[in-house]
Amino acid sequence: MTHVLPWLHPDRAQQLQAALDTRILLLDGAMGTMLQGHRLDESGYRGERFAHGCDGRHDHVHDASCARELKGNNDLLSLSQPDIIRGIHAAYLDAGADLVETNTFNATRISQSDYRMEALVHELNAEGAKLARAACEAAERKDPSRPRFAVGVLGPTSRTASISPDVNDPGFRNVSFEELVDNYTEATDGLIEGGADLIMVETVFDTLNAKAALFAIDAEFRRRGGRLPLMISGTITDKSGRTLSGQTPEAFYIALAHARPLSIGFNCALGADELRPHVQSLASLAECRISTHPNAGLPNAFGEYDETPEQMARTLGGFAEEGLLDIVGGCCGTSPEHIAAIAAAVREHAPRSRVREAA
Repeated sequence: MTHVLPWLHPDRAQQLQAALDTRILLLDGAMGTMLQGHRLDESGYRGERFAHGCDGRHDHVHDASCARELKGNNDLLSLSQPDIIRGIHAAYLDAGADLVETNTFNATRISQSDYRMEALVHELNAEGAKLARAACEAAERKDPSRPRFAVGVLGPTSRTASISPDVNDPGFRNVSFEELVDNYTEATDGLIEGGADLIMVETVFDTLNAKAALFAIDAEFRRRGGRLPLMISGTITDKSGRTLSGQTPEAFYIALAHARPLSIGFNCALGADELRPHVQSLASLAECRISTHPNAGLPNAFGEYDETPEQMARTLGGFAEEGLLDIVGGCCGTSPEHIAAIAAAVREHAPRSRVREAA
């Protein structure tokens, strides 16, 4: 198991554990929400590097794949608009975040195939991690007493290993476990190479996808002879209280506890109010830290999020007062203003008392 391996970055791992022992740590907020504010068009997404081609090389200007629109490929901005990504990381760190997530939510071959940019996956992850790590180092120079941490993000991909996409063929799958492992191995390698301090498997809607990610992470740790702290964050897809693949919070935890994560929690899909009972379920059971980074409420008729920083902070401050949290942040619709308000709301509350620390 991965927990027997030494830390790849022992000083950072020890700093992280020490910080978690003393206070609730702040994760950052939404990357996509912040990017939307820049109102980038197709040329904005391509930047100078991809203005003439999909692989960044001018000699491929006539490649048919280059006709594919790249607008919406947020992960690509780590290469085409790195200053924007740096600025977003810095804004969240200035707002009080202790941990910032890499801009790599869709940086797998499966997800990048939508843009025919599979060949860039390793670079997307490595550069995403470098940008987050550099932002943390800049924040630490301002305040050396407070370490900051880059969280290497592995998203769920756009496919599910447990459920058929064809209602007329329940046994059909459009992805295999082995394919997911290959995707996650490549992404994990890039994140570690780029200097990520932790790895987070997030927005888990299918636990079998998450198991593939954890298998890949474990293999990569073993190949390198060392590990990073591991976060797992699922998503409850609606008010049924279950993941898309049908698991309750308790079943979700039990299915993944073998990975001995630093933390487990929920993010996305729901606002903080709706997530409360599910976080409570995890907190009553889990033998590791608890995290949550909910949306800014439920989306309105226009798909936008209306919960103000003050409203969200009031609710999550209640989570902290109940002793439910170790790590808290925001997902869709949140901004540095949300994170600053949440930071103020949880500041006076102690982190959750854990059942047992992972070895």
